Amino acid sequence: MRRKTSAPSPRGRPRTFDTEAAVERAMNVFWTRGYHATALPDLLRATRLSRGSLYGAFGDKHSLFLRALDRYIADALSRMDVEFAPDREPVDGLRAYFAGYVERNSGASGRRGCLLVATAMELAGRDAEVDRRIDGFFKAMERKVASALSRAKAAGKLADGVEPSSAARIIVCFVEGMRVVGKTAPTRVISQATVDALLDRFIR
Repeated sequence: MRRKTSAPSPRGRPRTFDTEAAVERAMNVFWTRGYHATALPDLLRATRLSRGSLYGAFGDKHSLFLRALDRYIADALSRMDVEFAPDREPVDGLRAYFAGYVERNSGASGRRGCLLVATAMELAGRDAEVDRRIDGFFKAMERKVASALSRAKAAGKLADGVEPSSAARIIVCFVEGMRVVGKTAPTRVISQATVDALLDRFIR
């Protein structure tokens, strides 16, 4: 007679919350308060999770922060893919890219600043995982800008003597510097005029 075997019982309870929504809420807390100033109760309130659910899903505060940083980086790179779409005129793409920074540099968005810049100032050189992400993001941004500039050069739209890779490095430093200056809430007019002045150096 064959012995009946019962099916293994599932381990734990299935998650009943949207992990990506929880990561986004946590990202906004870290963005507003900074890594060190964010406490566990802040994250529990924002994500609407219990301590056990938060630790079960994300491990610990540092792991959740890295997930939030990854989300922020993915959103920024996806936005650049739209701005620099291959079927778009490269100069139009560059103008759209700068327009996004002008928008994010104005008003409340400007005062809030950039999560990547704030994280670099708080943790760079003290957290290897954060360093790797920030370095990877800036290099990816530089490659995308350089690609757009190369297409603009092929179309005869770059000013004489402008080399795409060097110009891309300057532009990345420029836009991230804009986010720092944005903490002082410059007017949109000032930000746009600054962008126009830089573009005039690169574009015919």
